[in-house]
Amino acid sequence: MTSADLRRIQSYLRVAAPRGRDHVQIGPFLATFNRDTDNPYLNYAIPDDDASPSAADVQALVAAYREHARNPRLEYVPAVAPAVERALVAAGFAVENRTPLMVYTGVAALTDAPPDGIELLDAAADEELRGVATVQWEAYEETGPLPDRVVAGLRQTLAADGAIVLARDAATHEPAGGGLCTGPHDGATELTSVGVREPFRRRGIAEATTRSLARRMEAQGCDCIFLMADSERVAEIYARAGFETISEVLHISVGP
Repeated sequence: MTSADLRRIQSYLRVAAPRGRDHVQIGPFLATFNRDTDNPYLNYAIPDDDASPSAADVQALVAAYREHARNPRLEYVPAVAPAVERALVAAGFAVENRTPLMVYTGVAALTDAPPDGIELLDAAADEELRGVATVQWEAYEETGPLPDRVVAGLRQTLAADGAIVLARDAATHEPAGGGLCTGPHDGATELTSVGVREPFRRRGIAEATTRSLARRMEAQGCDCIFLMADSERVAEIYARAGFETISEVLHISVGP
């Protein structure tokens, strides 16, 4: 992967992150705000390529997140904007995590067969989308009843030409796992939100779902299918599905 490839991914993130969110450009930062939740993974900023923010730029970014009752936070590819981290740390930000940035090559993906007793399908009907939403809600340990907005968000993904895969028990049709690829832009798409319900784990469902999504988007014409693994352990699962690590994503924030 070249520097141009990393810039392409960061450019995609700046296109995709504002979808369904309020957003504003603050100096060299694109700040996004989710109206419905303060979930930190749905409220973050992305810097411009080669950004060199001033102290005033960072202060303005923090003030905007405070005004929206959200924690000031960024997710981005630091190799594309290497000066940003220093400016943020100087302003009191702390690194949350550095996670693997991976792209699909298909090299290690040896089979399309799902695990025994599991079927994979393109989710489109209301019942199927609710099954995927239920999987993700449980897998990511959200609390309370599943809000209708989660299912509505999946419909928006389909409307943007993204892909959603539901893994379910072949006999009972009970939802087991799921994931999605966001709507593509300039041949790039992000594979995200892969989850498996507790009773179905350790059967290869996450790997199969990931592989299925990647191949669907590849067939759709995408030549840059990327994901952000939560950890090196999770990255091993994605590697078996045909992804390889090319760089890292920086997660950095400042507390209340």
